[in-house]
Amino acid sequence: MTAAGTDTAADELRFGYGTNGFANHRLDDALAVIADLGYAGVALTLDHDHLDPFAPGLAGRVDAVARRLAELGLGLVIETGARFLLDPWHKHAPTLLHDDPALRIEFLRRAVAIGADLGAEAVSFWAGVRPGTVSPAVAWDRLVAGCASVIEAAEAVGVTLGFEPEPGMLVADIADWRRLHAALGSPARLGITLDIGHCRCLEPQSVPNCVRDVAAHLVNVQIDDMRRGVHEHLEFGSGEIDFPPVLAALREIGYRGLVAVELPRHSHAAPAVAARSLDFLRTAASRHALCSASTGAPPGVRYPDNDRRVE
Repeated sequence: MTAAGTDTAADELRFGYGTNGFANHRLDDALAVIADLGYAGVALTLDHDHLDPFAPGLAGRVDAVARRLAELGLGLVIETGARFLLDPWHKHAPTLLHDDPALRIEFLRRAVAIGADLGAEAVSFWAGVRPGTVSPAVAWDRLVAGCASVIEAAEAVGVTLGFEPEPGMLVADIADWRRLHAALGSPARLGITLDIGHCRCLEPQSVPNCVRDVAAHLVNVQIDDMRRGVHEHLEFGSGEIDFPPVLAALREIGYRGLVAVELPRHSHAAPAVAARSLDFLRTAASRHALCSASTGAPPGVRYPDNDRRVE
């Protein structure tokens, strides 16, 4: 028990690391490093070198990953942000917004099936950038139709989906996500993936308040540092986010999913970056716990906004 009377194990956040930050490693090696460092889980981006869903022998490869995850004791979320898996010439193409989104829909359906086989806590995806030749109204209709198809597949196998607002995409922020969720009939299987850095980048409210705002729908968390108005995933301490209040907000809402580090441009130094990241997050989490114990306030207490640094 903590000094405030809260059970430490029940209050502990589960940190993970994204395999898109281990692009130069074999998947099996990346999983081993992530586990050896002490992470509780992994955010697995399906890609050409990390469980390619279109390569031969998929069932056997999925079984091998399942066994490896079990051996290492790693939780899992599935991410679908591979850059050139579907089109070697155009990043992220096709999306659900393109004239022919069939390959994207097939990819997402396969991601859902893989997620079901691996017991993933969530399968995450996003809208994509609206092509210049497609009107906003047409793009929106295509997005709703494509999401409905993916939700149907998820409902059939009991998989939870996390839709991620992404700066610059058709669904860029929490307000856009709410509009999409409503347009789809508020399906129970469609939650939100929240990138903590994105909140600092463009949301009007503080980062901790973003966490509270989506508490009822939060199924997946990506975490990284970022600066206001600049969509660049930074190592912790390189941006503008004060992390102890953010982690406190996640505890406060009772979030039990993975909080996975999202540093896709740091593969050149993946083991060292992953080690630094976990040390930073553990220290940030401890800072809040120590502050709570010293003041007699339970972890997760809501402090007045003017008592925090700018988020």
